[in-house]
Amino acid sequence: MAFQIKTTGFARGEKIPTEFTGDGPDRSPPLAWANAPAGTKAFALVVEDPDAPGGDWVHWVLYDLPGDTTGLPPAVGKGASAPTGTKEGKTSWGKPGWRGPSPPPGKPHRYYFRLYALSAPTELSPGATAEQVAKAIVKTTLAKCELMGLYGR
Repeated sequence: MAFQIKTTGFARGEKIPTEFTGDGPDRSPPLAWANAPAGTKAFALVVEDPDAPGGDWVHWVLYDLPGDTTGLPPAVGKGASAPTGTKEGKTSWGKPGWRGPSPPPGKPHRYYFRLYALSAPTELSPGATAEQVAKAIVKTTLAKCELMGLYGR
């Protein structure tokens, strides 16, 4: 089976519920993944909105999740914790932590949860940007999977 990421919070390609958005409690959704390739020592997760008016808008950056991790509980940072050793990077708001969908009125935006299986941790300090994480994982990415949800106002 292929490396995959899923959530019980919403169906793949469907609307993200308000509880996981800036219009609600803004909790991160529960995530689960399976079938990471052999040799996976760490994971990186980046959540982006490619439909934002200024281009890709980063909603969450997590990296150096331990290689034996198989998911995240809901509400990481708001009552729940990421696995020990996980580092959070800066979002497009310039701060770490989940910031859910909050697009301008109009057509629904797509939100991509991209998970990377890595052969080694990034060695980046906490607070790295999505771009810094992307550069750090170029040579260590073993596999990538993604989940997309929609949200509009």
